[in-house]
Amino acid sequence: MPAPLLALEDIRLRQGEGLLFDGLSLFIGEADRLALVGRNGAGKTTLLQLIAGSLEPDSGRRILRPRARIGVLAQDPPVARFPTLRAFALGGPDAPLPHAVAAIADQLGLDLDLPAATASGGERRRAAIARALGSAPDLLLLDEPTNHLDIAAIAWLEAWLERYTGAFVAISHDRAFLSRLTRSTLWLDRGRLRRREIGFGGFEAWQEAVFAEEAKALGRLDARLAEERHWLARGVTARRRRNQGRLERLEALRAERRAMLGAPGRPRLEVSGSELRSRVAIEAEGVSKSLGGRPILRDFTLRILAGDRVGIVGPNGAGKTTLLKLLAGDLAPDSGTIRHAASLKGVTIDQQRALLDPEARVRDILADGGEWLSLRGRRVHARGYLKDFLFPPEALDARIGSFSGGERARLLLAREFARESNLLILDEPTNDLDLETLDLLQEVIADYEGTVLLVSHDRDFLDRTVTLTIGLDGSGRAHVVAGGYAELALGPRPRPRSAPAAPAGTPDGAPGATPAPQPPRPKARLTFRERHDLDRLPGAIARLEAHLRKVEGVLADPALYTRDPRRFAALAADRDRLKAELTAAEDRWLEVAARAEALGVDGSGELGAGRGLGVREP
Repeated sequence: MPAPLLALEDIRLRQGEGLLFDGLSLFIGEADRLALVGRNGAGKTTLLQLIAGSLEPDSGRRILRPRARIGVLAQDPPVARFPTLRAFALGGPDAPLPHAVAAIADQLGLDLDLPAATASGGERRRAAIARALGSAPDLLLLDEPTNHLDIAAIAWLEAWLERYTGAFVAISHDRAFLSRLTRSTLWLDRGRLRRREIGFGGFEAWQEAVFAEEAKALGRLDARLAEERHWLARGVTARRRRNQGRLERLEALRAERRAMLGAPGRPRLEVSGSELRSRVAIEAEGVSKSLGGRPILRDFTLRILAGDRVGIVGPNGAGKTTLLKLLAGDLAPDSGTIRHAASLKGVTIDQQRALLDPEARVRDILADGGEWLSLRGRRVHARGYLKDFLFPPEALDARIGSFSGGERARLLLAREFARESNLLILDEPTNDLDLETLDLLQEVIADYEGTVLLVSHDRDFLDRTVTLTIGLDGSGRAHVVAGGYAELALGPRPRPRSAPAAPAGTPDGAPGATPAPQPPRPKARLTFRERHDLDRLPGAIARLEAHLRKVEGVLADPALYTRDPRRFAALAADRDRLKAELTAAEDRWLEVAARAEALGVDGSGELGAGRGLGVREP
């Protein structure tokens, strides 16, 4: 076995009152492509700092291959300290070569001579990417690399990393990014670092299996202790099971909206005018808006119904936040009208977490210093409500300053979702959230009884959440599709030649709409891992179901426990493990099948059925 590119051996690190890491070891090979996952506050960024050598452990060793170079893309690099983006990208003792940085900046469409102090979050992020990639690293450390990037920039970064021959470790909330690029997964959980040679696409099934084994072990402990120590793990497991049903309901809602948009070749859904008007939450008619002489919208028309979940996507600077403000009523159009239902009451969730007082306690933010809060008109206990947002009950007395950025975001979600509203407005809500909090946010949005407007660059999150997607191209045109980002990526649907022209901005699929000519778009398709999972999982699920029935049949013998208690215990553990693996397999298949259906991919196939799921005969 070749020597590792980098190794951490028996690392011990104290943080605050306790130990963050105790005996942690890690080996990174020269071509490893690693996803680093874990809850907010688990120490992921701290571990990257230990790998980079910018943080010294209390004890243990860090070994780096001689002459190996490490490139770091930090989550929040100090760009604003420099006069220009170029000065930042080329500053410091380990500065990359100017021509390498310039080449990457050019590909990303970035002007390096922009003043750093006034550059946007997306421009600063691209400058940081140019610095990290331009250093010709043997090992790249990426901390939330897709934050503040638009989808085109994310696609560019993915393509670059696919060609990259070195090793990388990536922390990201972007499931699509991690699933496409990684081959191994590091899971940081309660101070322990686990590694498995599967890409992120297989992480959730692995996590479920680990939780099932822990639940079996905890069954032998005091029930109250188990409840206090592992409410989070079981909550995550239950949440993913519930989300299977939510994805099915989301597809039903998309089908209804697709019919109402009047897809060519299909009859429109029969809805009376009075019934439709009673369901309209927001109606934009002939809306145009320009900023600084640049058109954001031209003659845009759309009805948003009560209960719609609307996603807004587009390149940085295309006007996504402007459209969000127009629809919310916070900004007036230059021409046209935007009407809101009289009963509409909105709540906005954005980047306000930076404004939370670090000295305040959670109870101050959530319950005005008390124990109870009003949850959309109902009185609930604050400690119980915190559990729903993945906080332990004792967090009620914690100071905000002790929380990570992701934990503050989660607290802000908890506070805002408690308010009475029927319109929820979210601007880039996924930044700095861990994957479990993304699951939570997906669940809360799905269960929200009102209308949702959100801006996001997270393709997977959009595909799991929205019923309508508005795509802005930066020229004033807006394309509307029923579905998520995957449907938008397919491009406008073809029209009959006789279809009359419609005003620019009319939703794609609306009666009489004729889209403007579009440049050829790359055909959206399943990734290799998605195709593989789509082929193998139906057979694997069938085998798991058959095996589970066999185990349960044996356990049904009432005399088994008396006759052979050890075998009974082993079979009961097998049953729990099989149930967890079956749930994980079904969730993954549902996710991939929904994407395949949106792309028009044939979902049949049994290739490799049952491999890698750990099925054992009783």
